[in-house]
Amino acid sequence: MPADIIAIASDHAGFQLKSMLREELAELGFAVLDLGTDDTESVDYPDFAYAMSAAFRDGRTKRGVLVCGSGIGISMAANRNPEIRAALIHDSFGARMARLHNDANVICFGGRAIGFDVARDCLRTFLETEFEGGRHARRVEKLNNPV
Repeated sequence: MPADIIAIASDHAGFQLKSMLREELAELGFAVLDLGTDDTESVDYPDFAYAMSAAFRDGRTKRGVLVCGSGIGISMAANRNPEIRAALIHDSFGARMARLHNDANVICFGGRAIGFDVARDCLRTFLETEFEGGRHARRVEKLNNPV
């Protein structure tokens, strides 16, 4: 079932953190769909955000993790897809709120901006937190259907 498959992708600057988070996901029991990159050779972050978009569109996943150097570019590229609600996260409070109030389905990190222990904590919080719904559902629906 796609809910149990977590897609993960990064550019070259996020490769190291992506690799560590991929192992963390596997240890937590998730099937991991690794969309690249496969090393630290320079690549373009939009290509990997768009690979994530394709995985959502094709139904291969419903949740994802993206990493680039700062996390900014890859989150901007991912949010071009209306099925994705990507949140750039720096701490567990942000991870919790992104799920609780925004129903984020992709968590983004800056590989050069966050340490592994913090990223791991954020990832776990993100995966364990359910969307609260209620008044927030109306707002998320507006994200899904802009005017």
